[in-house]
Amino acid sequence: MRVLVIGSGAREHALCVALSSDPAVTALACAPGNAGTRAIAEAAPVDVADPVAVAALATGWGADLVVVGPEVPLVAGAADAVRDAGIACFGPSEQAAQIEGSKSFAKHVMAAAGVPTARSWPVGGAAELETVLDEAGAPYVVKDDGLAAGKGVVVTTDRAAAVAHGHRVLDAGGAVLVEEYLDGPEVSLFAVTDGTTVLPLVPAQDHKRRDDGDAGPNTGGMGAYAPLPWAPAELVEEVLATVLQPTVDEMRRRGEPFSGLLYAGLALTSRGVRVVEFNARFGDPETQVVLPLLETPLAGLLHAAATGTLAEHPPLRWRDGAAVTVVVAAAGYPEAPRTGDPVTGADGEGVLHAGTTVDAEGTVRSAGGRVLAVTATGADLAAARQAAYERVAAVRLAGAHWRSDIALAAVEGRITVD
Repeated sequence: MRVLVIGSGAREHALCVALSSDPAVTALACAPGNAGTRAIAEAAPVDVADPVAVAALATGWGADLVVVGPEVPLVAGAADAVRDAGIACFGPSEQAAQIEGSKSFAKHVMAAAGVPTARSWPVGGAAELETVLDEAGAPYVVKDDGLAAGKGVVVTTDRAAAVAHGHRVLDAGGAVLVEEYLDGPEVSLFAVTDGTTVLPLVPAQDHKRRDDGDAGPNTGGMGAYAPLPWAPAELVEEVLATVLQPTVDEMRRRGEPFSGLLYAGLALTSRGVRVVEFNARFGDPETQVVLPLLETPLAGLLHAAATGTLAEHPPLRWRDGAAVTVVVAAAGYPEAPRTGDPVTGADGEGVLHAGTTVDAEGTVRSAGGRVLAVTATGADLAAARQAAYERVAAVRLAGAHWRSDIALAAVEGRITVD
């Protein structure tokens, strides 16, 4: 099977690592890729936001399967263009990807499907913002209704900060959604689906805030770990029955079947499981810890979802142990990341490239805010965490920063579910 991965981040590097170990994969490419993916996959230039260009590349390269990593090409309709070219594609249609592209759309789907989620209030304009905030109450949750790379939400007790974020989104031409605050720990649960059958993966937890102790601004994710030793034993089965399957069924009922990776961001609140958000693709950095634990060959799984044969796929097999990934970020991230700095120690085991490039002299340089996702597995979470941070210590990048507490609360037993 010739597999083409679309994207250039650590998620795509993790996908390529998993696909490259699948005996069924005879050729692997990643477009546009990064300095890390080039070691295991062919590189090809492509504008990921141009569905026609993505489909043309897939056709010209002779792909049997295209795996679309980021949300931007999915919302733009890349999966539709690839399928129209007669090539199997893992990723939802443009219509179905609105479950991530529009939070209001996702809320309508959840309401129709009876999926538990936070109350929400669409903000019609600047004049309504403060009235809606009064109705919702503190802590305030103010979201950009569109794509925002994981950085479009502010959760705060500071009313002025909530108002300022809302106005920034509105002034930029976006739409604002204010939501009820959800207490309890958050969980990321991926599910592979062909639009009918749904296969959940192992749950993970992301660390969104930039700084230790969940302080600082929201980011695209500073690290993750899996599995979750504190999660209820029945969590996956409950979420499959009350969230994932009803959502997929509702999308099919609407004539907008969702095929690909459905990501449920969940809060385990004192009132039960609630959906925080849906994404239409593998999450980043959670993919970096989920895939190393998956023993089932990845290409066959994704191909079954892309071709509507997931019901015939064998049950998923998982490795024992745990995985931890720590994001090494550039100076100034997330507000104004500095790029172009040389990176060394980035070719070690488990080092997944996120924002990197190679210059004419062959030097790896930073090319984004999140530069590396340093990943390790271990017999348990404590061992995986120790190994990950030992690998981080070998990386050299001027001005780099990372959190020192990824998975620490879980290792120390400080996370509880009411």
